[in-house]
Amino acid sequence: MKEKYYDELMRIKTRGDQQGHPSTLSYNRYEPTPYAALEKLFASYSLNRRDHVVDFGCGKGRLNFYIHYFFQAAVSGVEMNEVFYNEAMMNLADYAKYRSEKIHFYCCLAEEFNIQPGHNRFYFFNPFNVQIFRKVVNRILDSVEEYSRPADIILYYPSEDYIFYLEHETPFEWVQEIIIKAQDPFDRFLIYRLPQNSWE
Repeated sequence: MKEKYYDELMRIKTRGDQQGHPSTLSYNRYEPTPYAALEKLFASYSLNRRDHVVDFGCGKGRLNFYIHYFFQAAVSGVEMNEVFYNEAMMNLADYAKYRSEKIHFYCCLAEEFNIQPGHNRFYFFNPFNVQIFRKVVNRILDSVEEYSRPADIILYYPSEDYIFYLEHETPFEWVQEIIIKAQDPFDRFLIYRLPQNSWE
C-alpha cells in the first residue's frame, strides 16, 4: 500500500482519519493527495531544486515532504487549521531528510498568506470556495507583477468554478492535463501557466 510505504519512507504520518474539522461554506474538508496520484503527476510534470512550491491547504504536509524528498525543491505549506498545522510541524521534526531552510509551514488563512518573490508553483486540492481562490490567485498575480517570474498553478481534482475563473478571468493558460483514473473524469491534474509575455 503506497500510503503506508511513503509515510514510512519519509518518517511522517499523513494517513488515517482526516476529518479534523467539518466543511464550511468557505473551506472544504482536508484530504491528502493520494501518493499514487503524486507518482503520476511527477512522472509527467517537472520540478527542480530551484523551484518553490506553495501548497494551499497543506494539512499534515504530505505533498510538501514528497516534493522535498524526491526533488529537493523548497516547499511552503499553508494551513488554517491549528491541529493539522501542529501535526505538520511534528512531521517536520521527524522527517527523514530534514532541511529546515527548504520546508516551511504557516498557520494562517490562504487569502492572507504573503506570496514571496521566490514562490513559483502553487498547488490546490480544492481547499476552499472559488471566492477565496480568486483572492489567492490575485495575490499571486500581484506578486508576479511586482517581481517578474514564471508561475504555474497546479489543480488536483479541479472544480469547474476554479477552471472557469482561471480560463476566463486571468492570464493563466491551460498547458497540461494528467489523468489519474479514466473512469473518473474529475480525478486528474490540470496545470495552468502564465504566458511569458505576462511576466517579462
